[in-house]
Amino acid sequence: MKKVIVFMADGMEMCECLIVVDLLRRAGTEVTTASVMGRTEVKSSHGVMISADVLAEDADYESADMIILPGGTVGTAHLASSEVVKEQCLIFSRDKYIAAICAAPTVLAGLGLLENRRATCHPGVEENMAGALLTHSGISVDHNIITGRALGASFDFGLRIAEILEGPDAVHKVRQGICYEKQV
Repeated sequence: MKKVIVFMADGMEMCECLIVVDLLRRAGTEVTTASVMGRTEVKSSHGVMISADVLAEDADYESADMIILPGGTVGTAHLASSEVVKEQCLIFSRDKYIAAICAAPTVLAGLGLLENRRATCHPGVEENMAGALLTHSGISVDHNIITGRALGASFDFGLRIAEILEGPDAVHKVRQGICYEKQV
């Protein structure tokens, strides 16, 4: 079973986080949500309170195959200021997977991880993607880094991650189970 850690922060886009968590769990991936706020309760960009499984500093990164950064302007700022997030992004960039959507790919760009790599992000933050080869597509995959454009790409983003981790058969079952007819 593949293992993923999804970071959560105040101001995150709730759907960019929870749709991906839901799809991955349906595909058979073990998902742990990890708050970077020093408390397990986080408040989404639209005021919804969500409880993370653990604090980011207590998550088991050694056994994880991927880390995921949801977007949201304020949430991304919290991720970018988290020493745990920055450290784990640098570690995971070596030989594991990292996924980020919406504004969150700017965290990776800020760490130099998107230099000369294909990536996408929300159009409003493209100026913060120095070094990246912007694709402007819904999803971009470049080796071990997966990026998504925005909330509208959340289902495709989550399904692409599930396919990478669990394979096409697992994704086919998820798509059937949720009656998702759009092609990834």
